[in-house]
Amino acid sequence: MSQPASPATPGVQRPRITALDALRLLTELAALASLVVWGFAAWPLPWNIVFGIGAPLLAVLLWALFVSPKAVIAVHPFVRALVELLIFLSATLAWWALGRPWIGLAVGVVCVVVGVAHGRRAMR
Repeated sequence: MSQPASPATPGVQRPRITALDALRLLTELAALASLVVWGFAAWPLPWNIVFGIGAPLLAVLLWALFVSPKAVIAVHPFVRALVELLIFLSATLAWWALGRPWIGLAVGVVCVVVGVAHGRRAMR
């Protein structure tokens, strides 16, 4: 007979998820969605499929390698911030390339503000 699962494992602390963590996830998803829209809308066939899938895939790869909490390659926090800014900059420029500079500016500002707030919290 199986025993009921305990709510907490002794000696293991779960990370506390805050509203800032949720906002950071939303900004990451907004950046990826921006790259998807750019890839499919800015290019003719068959390039729209290549860029619509390739651009966000490259961003996810960079994020997983350098920026994520369980990053594959441990780098200096400055490099992590630089890669994160590069991803957010690419999402901002994607909207500018589509002729929607105000959306790009809004995405860029929100992503950078949330990224800076999250980075400051991580440095404590």
